[in-house]
Amino acid sequence: MADVLLPGITATRVPTARLTQSLLHPDGVDPAGPGEVVLFVHGNVSSALFWQQALLDVGHTGRHRVAAVDLRGYGDTDPLPVDATRGVRDWADDLGALIATAGWDRVHLVGWSMGAGVVLQYLLDDPARVASVALVAPISPYGFGGTAGTDGARVHPDGTGSGAGAANPDFVAALAAGDTTADAPTSPRSILRSFYVAPGSLPLDAAAEEVFVASMLSTRTGVDHYPGEPAASAAWPGAAPGARGVLNTMAPTVFDVSGIVDLPVKPPVLWIRGDADQIVSDTSVFDLAFLGSVGAVPGWPGADAFPPQPMVAQTRAVLDRYAATGGAYREVVLPDVGHSPHVERPQEFAVALLEHLDAPAAAPANLR
Repeated sequence: MADVLLPGITATRVPTARLTQSLLHPDGVDPAGPGEVVLFVHGNVSSALFWQQALLDVGHTGRHRVAAVDLRGYGDTDPLPVDATRGVRDWADDLGALIATAGWDRVHLVGWSMGAGVVLQYLLDDPARVASVALVAPISPYGFGGTAGTDGARVHPDGTGSGAGAANPDFVAALAAGDTTADAPTSPRSILRSFYVAPGSLPLDAAAEEVFVASMLSTRTGVDHYPGEPAASAAWPGAAPGARGVLNTMAPTVFDVSGIVDLPVKPPVLWIRGDADQIVSDTSVFDLAFLGSVGAVPGWPGADAFPPQPMVAQTRAVLDRYAATGGAYREVVLPDVGHSPHVERPQEFAVALLEHLDAPAAAPANLR
């Protein structure tokens, strides 16, 4: 991995009770041992490599131990299959095994996109271990696709409109082939430039782009990984979630982390996002319902029958309830930033995260 690691970053493989997981952390700093650690969890079609600058920025303050983990099926962690009938719990349980093996007393969890869903699932499962939570361009608490309204109600009971069948087959083929070009709009490099970041906001460092593309290409593909096992539905748009693989873990039939509002003790939450995010949005170009509404997917039955998923509004509704029931959250919106605030505005991201990490543990009210 030496050619994709920034100076000052080391990779360590950690055997746990569930699988061997890869950690990135600052050189010369053993991330294991008692105490608190800031653990960064990446999103879909990526790996811990996307967190390297954040590791350096937060770690160099000397106030926090930091590490970033590769989830199963990504990066250098064992590519065990993903059981989507458990939602994102395979990954959340893997985090639990890592935390136990490393001997950490408590963790500050930072989750990006799908990784934010994993972080919130872990919070639900083991809240006593969680010191704070940072959600970076998070998926909705009700998953990705197939829901309507701020309460996350399913459009169809079987989750139609979500799951592996919603994936672009050309993008999946490009990932599987290891395509490093920008020759097609569905190549990983093209998707990075067009959707992971806002147009023109990718750092000009060409070497950094190569690292991000390599990270995306570390994604395992197939029915047990990305995108997963497709399933058919008689209802529009004809795709329902299957039982295996990545995209099916975020179907509303198996994923709902809105229960964080009922936790008796609520760690503080930072929600940081870009206002130009095209992936997680109330008008997401990866949501089949929104694509149907603009004519990109034929046969859309209309807004009454299948409205676009209001992803940001759903997150805000859950976090408002979280605050109303004794928690606290702060929302930071970065202008002209897409789906990757930590990549597009690393300094602003680090400042917001450090303010969050260094704040008193129990904030008295909603800080939005």
